[in-house]
Amino acid sequence: MDYLDRFLVFFQSRTWWRDVLDIGIVAFFLYRLFLLIRGTQAVQVMIGVGLLGVIGLLATLLDLRLLSWIFRNAAPAILIGIIVLFQAEIRRALDQFGRIGFLGRPLAHYNLQAFNRMIEEVVRATTKLAQQYTGALIVFEKETGLENYANSGIRINGELTAEFLEAIFFPNSPLHDGAVIIRGNTILAAGCVLPLADEANVRERMGTRHRAGLGLSMQTDAVVLIVSEERGQITVAHEGKLLRNLDPDRLRQVLSSLLQPKPDLPRPLLAWRR
Repeated sequence: MDYLDRFLVFFQSRTWWRDVLDIGIVAFFLYRLFLLIRGTQAVQVMIGVGLLGVIGLLATLLDLRLLSWIFRNAAPAILIGIIVLFQAEIRRALDQFGRIGFLGRPLAHYNLQAFNRMIEEVVRATTKLAQQYTGALIVFEKETGLENYANSGIRINGELTAEFLEAIFFPNSPLHDGAVIIRGNTILAAGCVLPLADEANVRERMGTRHRAGLGLSMQTDAVVLIVSEERGQITVAHEGKLLRNLDPDRLRQVLSSLLQPKPDLPRPLLAWRR
């Protein structure tokens, strides 16, 4: 016991481990921040904010009173502006930070057979819709709950089949223009309204369906399948990126890769029914 007390006294008297822990935590958050904004226009905004910070620091060091006064008084406005500019990234970061599997919906049994059947039904329906130049917007829920978006449409809670999806997106259907939300192998809701991607974050002209799919993928971890009504092309949106011109085989591979749970991660929060 005496040796243990001496070890604790020695360990508590040294602060290097606290410094290492402090640096490690800060480095981790900076790394996650970099991954979050990589490939987005937020990088340019961050560079601009950094340049403003350098100018403010030089103004203080060189005793430029007028410039220093402007930066000191404009600091609150700059902080609010940063929050407004990075609201999408902040929302996504908080969503990822709070995405703890066992605190979400009840854990369900994962059924590989039901998963593969769901993929085949979606690919079959999507292929036919694309051949008929019928627009479609299909959302696959993952860990981030989509109840708010489901409440904007009509509750279905029906088994997912290719024929059901084709009927929903039939041009004369009242649910044709909205999005279908899929949870596991169940159609949760149809005719749902999704958030449109901000035009400032879109580098090309695109239709409403593509903007809606891109917008939801930027705010959640959902996978969004889009069928173009004008060109009959199949696109998948995920994490703010678009995978275009997918044929049935490539679509099957992409959906399986993005939706199938990894072996070393907790089971997905999806209700797979036998």
